Amino acid sequence: MVRLAAEGDQTAWNALVRSLSVVVRNAAHASASCDADVRDACQDAWLALVGKRCSLEHPERLPGWLATAARRCAHRRVMKRRSDVPLACRTEYAAASPEQLVLLTERDKMLWKAVARLPRRSRALMWLLAHHPELSQREIAAELGIRPGSVGPLRRRCLDRLRHQLITEGFD
Repeated sequence: MVRLAAEGDQTAWNALVRSLSVVVRNAAHASASCDADVRDACQDAWLALVGKRCSLEHPERLPGWLATAARRCAHRRVMKRRSDVPLACRTEYAAASPEQLVLLTERDKMLWKAVARLPRRSRALMWLLAHHPELSQREIAAELGIRPGSVGPLRRRCLDRLRHQLITEGFD
């Protein structure tokens, strides 16, 4: 089927997409929690395959290749969105000296690196809390696919884990 798709057979492409879409979506969802990022990452992974289709030497490795591509695409999208938040929008950055800006930026990088090591659902929660503080507990629960009563305990576990990671790395 992969070889036929690589040769341009539309029926084979359709069958590939149907059979591997779940793999691609699950892989993207592991690195991004926002549905828009997941959808875009899936599309990016499929486009990467289309661009590579003539050079697929090991068709049996296609599911793993697509999953890896989807995870990487999702991660790039999440990181790009984080870096798109203008410094001027962050109140603590507004009055900072150049030296303070360097320290604040370093601190933020270390924090988000620690967040990136948390489980998927915890990463998603931390991102929502940081970038959408206006969301209610019910809205956060809907975004994460959990019960509203689970948001508080999940937040506590996430913050405890994050605190432990940062203390272990020498931050207080």
